[in-house]
This record gives sequence, structure tokens and C-alpha cells, in this order.
Amino acid sequence: MKNHLKPGINWPHIRQRAYQYAVLARLNKPVGIFLLLWPTLWALWIAAEGVPHPGVLTVFILGVILMRSAGCVINDYADREIDPRVNRTKDRPIAAGRVTADEAMLLFMALCFSAFLLVLTMNTFTILLSLGGVVLAGIYPFMKRYTHMPQIVLGMAFGWAVPMAFAAQTNSVPKIAWLIYVVTVLWAVIYDTMYAMADRMDDLKIGVKSTAILFGDADRVIIGILQVMMLFALYLTGEQAQLGETYMVAIAIAAALMIYQQYLIRYRQPALCISAFLNNNWLGAAVFIGIVASYI
Repeated sequence: MKNHLKPGINWPHIRQRAYQYAVLARLNKPVGIFLLLWPTLWALWIAAEGVPHPGVLTVFILGVILMRSAGCVINDYADREIDPRVNRTKDRPIAAGRVTADEAMLLFMALCFSAFLLVLTMNTFTILLSLGGVVLAGIYPFMKRYTHMPQIVLGMAFGWAVPMAFAAQTNSVPKIAWLIYVVTVLWAVIYDTMYAMADRMDDLKIGVKSTAILFGDADRVIIGILQVMMLFALYLTGEQAQLGETYMVAIAIAAALMIYQQYLIRYRQPALCISAFLNNNWLGAAVFIGIVASYI
């Protein structure tokens, strides 16, 4: 009599699928998480006047990781016909055929559902606001087909955690929350235009729209104008929140980093444009340190 043994769990296959899903969610490239996290932390610290509730802080950090991951997944799903035609993105999991479109959609829904479960631990106002965040995250990847300014929609999606943070901490969304929201939108347009500059030639060939294409040869000048506007909005934020001199030092450091970013993109070389984009992580960290130090 033959023994019919049940096959064991195929751990190598499970690990391989988990790795591909992690790459699809860009967990191997955490800079995007920080670019979303910094404005969230700015808002939480200012809303709580330097002492955010530990539970709220934990929920928002985990929520940022989940929603940024979900955004990357739906972005690659939307670009599954485009990414194989762009040198920088042709090896992404969906483009390379390592993850199917159906798998990506299931992963997107799972990430959004997990984030929503976290939000359910917050007050009703925050829960209602979170619905707007899901809509923005879902429509952003498709905007590059219809407008040359998808970076604005990206900023709106990335910045939506700001009013949510105020709602979770104070059950209200005061004027200063919307000022920080404006800062976040401006910042996203700045750094994502730098990112888009690296893909400009490929995007022109395949008909994808971006602010890098819209701005053309005026890209550096317009980015510079947006950087000045962002610095001014950060200054106004500090005035309204009554932040101290250390915050002003942080703004000065942010300005120096912006000048360095302009230096990096001066010749519009793709690799250096990506370096300028990545440098924004330090800018966000500098502003956060300035806020924390002011309250200390």
C-alpha cells in the first residue's frame, strides 16, 4: 500500500513571491516612505504642540508605510503597458512579468484594507477624511494620461495625511493644517519634477505627461520659484505655530539643500536629477528636527 503524503509548504516559493510583492511595493526603496512621513510628522508635532499621542503616532507611521506601498502598487498597475518601454522601469515586477496585474490589484486592496483597519482606531472625523486619501491615492497614477501636472495630484495625495493628523490629534483641521498641506503639495511638485526630469526623453516618446515636460527649458527656474514659495510657507507655518529660532535655522538648512539640488540638476543629467530627488529626504528631516527642537 502506497503512502500518500501531503506535500509540505513550499517555503522557497512563498519567500520568492513575498520578495516580488515587497519590490512591487518599493519596500526596498524607503526614501518614498520618508517623503510621505516627514510632513505627517510635522503636522502631528505641531498639532500636539510637541507631544503627540503615542497611539496616534504609531497608527500614522504604520499608515504611511501601508499607503505609500499601496500607491506604488497601483502606480505600477496603471503603468503596466508603459513601464516596459522606459529604461528605468522596465525591470519592475509587473513590467518584467514577475507579478501579474491581478496579483497587484489584490495586493493594493489588501494594503488599503490594512490601512483602513488602522484608521478605524481613530475618531470619526479622521475616518471620514481617510476616504479622501484613498480616492487621491487611487486616481494619481492615471493623471499622467490626462494632464501635464500629475505631480500636483501626487502632492495632494501625499499631503492628505496632514489634515488627518490634525483631526486625529485635535478632532479639528485648523488653518495651519491647510498651510502645511500647501507646503507639502509644493514640495511634492518640486521633488517629483526632479524625478520626472530623469524620464523626460522616454516620456516624450511614449506620450506620458509630466511637469518636467510642461516646464521644458524653464524647469530649473520654475522649480526655484516653487522652492522659494515653499520656504515662505514654511516660515509662515513657524510664525503661526510660534516655533523658535531653531526652526528658523532648520529653514536655513532647507534653503541650503535646495541650492544644492539646483546645482545637481543644472545639466539635467538623469542620474543627478534622481540624486536631487533623493536629497529631499534630508530636507524633510531638517524641518522635522527644527520643529522638535523648538518644542523641546
